[in-house]
Amino acid sequence: MQPRVAALQMTSGADVAANLEVAERLLREAASGGACVAVLPENFSFMGLRDTDKLAVAETLDEGPIQRRIAALAAELELWVIAGTLPVRLAGESRVAACSLVFDATGRRVARYDKIHLFDVDLPGRLESHRESKHIAPGSAVTTLDTPAGRVGMSVCYDVRFPELYRRMAAEGATWFVVPAAFTVPTGRAHWELLLRARAVENLACVVAPGQTGLHPSGRETYGDSMIIDHWGAVLARMPRGEGVVMATFDTEAQQRVRNEFPALDHRRL
Repeated sequence: MQPRVAALQMTSGADVAANLEVAERLLREAASGGACVAVLPENFSFMGLRDTDKLAVAETLDEGPIQRRIAALAAELELWVIAGTLPVRLAGESRVAACSLVFDATGRRVARYDKIHLFDVDLPGRLESHRESKHIAPGSAVTTLDTPAGRVGMSVCYDVRFPELYRRMAAEGATWFVVPAAFTVPTGRAHWELLLRARAVENLACVVAPGQTGLHPSGRETYGDSMIIDHWGAVLARMPRGEGVVMATFDTEAQQRVRNEFPALDHRRL
């Protein structure tokens, strides 16, 4: 049986409880649709009015209401959940990690990935300015792990602009990548689909990219357009706007056949 995966699109705000209610509703929809793995977007549990607000809701790893709620839902629904990002405290550090956690179908946390590449940019035309590193500490560890949908490589949002990360994960055996995001509208309009499909094509890997969408209470607007892409770069499913779930089935047999017949990953020289 081929694995079915889900990408969950949200418009998160500053009310953690309200965000978790939406996340629960969408996870239940994913489970009822036959997904074996569901992926939440970046900042699924909290997008505050100010960047500093995330410090007040940060949790200690394996403790806190956000992690308990997602773990309990994974166990109840017998669903693997890749929990976008949430702020997690770091020992000896005033900043937090933008932490993506993986829960298996028993509710056990089986992996952690801290966002490596932080969005410290002024968008062209001075439309927006972002300094993630002011309140977020970058991660350094590449994370891949086996799931019911194959070996997944973990990434978050701005990571998608750094193809060397995905090459490293492909070398570790990843057959699919997750890219939970809260992409800006200008960069999303210009580059979101292009970057996601490039990461899929160059690694002959599937990509699941759930996004934040729409206008948030802080006044920030995110691009949305959550999508699932196959190993040949075809968009299998997408949701341009609004909260909801998109699902698709990976053709793992076709992927392996293409990797055998078109062995680009074996032709690397550098």
